Amino acid sequence: MPDGPGPTARALLALEAIQNAPGISARSLGERLGVSERAARRYVAILREAGVPVESLSGPYGGYRIGRRFRLPPLMFSAAEAMGLLMAVLEGDRNASDPAGPVGSALAKIVRVLPERLARPVRAYRDGSGPAPEPGTMVSPQVATELLEACSAARRLRLAYEPGPGRRRVMEVDPWAVVLRHSRWYLLGWSHTAQAQRVLRVDRITGIEALPERFTPPRDLDALRVLEEHLSDGWTHPVEVLIEASAGEVPRWIPRSLGRLEADASRPGWTRLAGTTDTPGWYARRLAAIPAPFHVLACDDLRRAVAALGAGLMRAGGSDVGVGAGG
Repeated sequence: MPDGPGPTARALLALEAIQNAPGISARSLGERLGVSERAARRYVAILREAGVPVESLSGPYGGYRIGRRFRLPPLMFSAAEAMGLLMAVLEGDRNASDPAGPVGSALAKIVRVLPERLARPVRAYRDGSGPAPEPGTMVSPQVATELLEACSAARRLRLAYEPGPGRRRVMEVDPWAVVLRHSRWYLLGWSHTAQAQRVLRVDRITGIEALPERFTPPRDLDALRVLEEHLSDGWTHPVEVLIEASAGEVPRWIPRSLGRLEADASRPGWTRLAGTTDTPGWYARRLAAIPAPFHVLACDDLRRAVAALGAGLMRAGGSDVGVGAGG
């Protein structure tokens, strides 16, 4: 059985406890350290011998506190702590990635103290972060850190994955990138179990084991583009839309998750969109935001959804609704 923390380690834990709870009693300090009250006093004595000004407060509510003249050492974070802080701030403040702001400047300092193997993917996450994850889809900083480390080190993983309730599978994966997109975390990589490219929901990964095998990541990988293309495929209704605008303009108006875009060969200056959807109504609303005419070439359900949306907009713009006698 491994030994517990030594005297120096316990003294440092005592320092942390006193800093976190000024006025803590010897008894409470001992409980936090898992030692007797007498032993807790001994660790306080070790701190004092090391030059830490631990003051004793008298009275019924007395205890220990660190003197005001004590200068705290520089903050040190573990990789998981730094990643957790970064995730929490970015998910709560969309402007936190702006280095010109006070929050963005503070985050940049945290990123600088990370090991380079983590700093690279963390910077990529910070610079490309999207909306906050939905409730129930959050992942722990420890899981995110392990995945980012594996991506950076190009190390194969064995993952336990739950694609749905009551379903569990184990797979060996070469992790390429971790991406936060559309309010969810995804792991993009190559599954040796399925012999295919895979996009996995990180909140459904229940176990991670690093394997000794290494891999060579794809050259010039655009992880966000690959993810968006993956999210646009595999749904129930095939969609094909012709847009009266060039392939250089259209990507500014619609997300790549709607489908693949390519210039139409028979109509110069027009663009063809091909994708799939399970929600024609939502797809119709996204198309309606395009500031150019478009034509639904395939998917009857989408045609009906577009027609219903158009009829609703016509009714909303009509003048046959009473607005009161003085309207």
